[in-house]
Amino acid sequence: MISKKGCVVLLSGGLDSTTTAAIAIDEGFRCHALTFDYGQRNRWEIRSATEVANRLGIEDHRILKIDLRTIGGSALTSDNPVPKLRDLHGTATDIPITYVPARNTIFLSAALGLAEVVEASDIFIGVNSIDYSGYPDCRPEFINAFQKVANLATKAAVQGGVKFKIHTPLISLSKSQIIRKGLSLGVDYSLTRSCYDPGQNGEACGECDACQLRLRAFRNVGMVDPIRYLPKHPAR
Repeated sequence: MISKKGCVVLLSGGLDSTTTAAIAIDEGFRCHALTFDYGQRNRWEIRSATEVANRLGIEDHRILKIDLRTIGGSALTSDNPVPKLRDLHGTATDIPITYVPARNTIFLSAALGLAEVVEASDIFIGVNSIDYSGYPDCRPEFINAFQKVANLATKAAVQGGVKFKIHTPLISLSKSQIIRKGLSLGVDYSLTRSCYDPGQNGEACGECDACQLRLRAFRNVGMVDPIRYLPKHPAR
């Protein structure tokens, strides 16, 4: 029988996914965390995901290796330069080269497979459609469509009567609201990594979309971002 309290949470080691995992735990779920080593430029986020899982007390943390560099098409999975200091106003209609083709479709498909195996009917993902870079697979329309697929394409749903649910607790929150929510749950954001193009020792660049959104959010809540930035872009 599917456990009502088991869930799979996609954990990248970033601000959003860490907050999402904390929310799932706060709601009483037993989390199975899934992190992807997909050939991403930011290798530090995999280490961060492990540290976050340990801090949150998640006992089942799995790292799945999928080489999306074979597909390419993104600055995050190639040597193409990451855009810096972009004007983030109106990004919802301007999809940047940091978009990884079909990434959330691939990730949610793997999470769905794991959910069947561990007998969990709930999947948590930290997508956001307010303060984001305009990725189409972060929108409610996509999540709703994938949930329909999940309940059509799995043995647990078709034969077992399970109703899969994709939880997106951050989808309509600003980054500032996300940080406030995480702080209320005791999230240690010093463990997280968000930068698309970090330095050799994991320092955030301070100029990519993810860094700009993160820095702005911490300023809005009256805090200094606790992670390390490159010397020319200290946390502010």
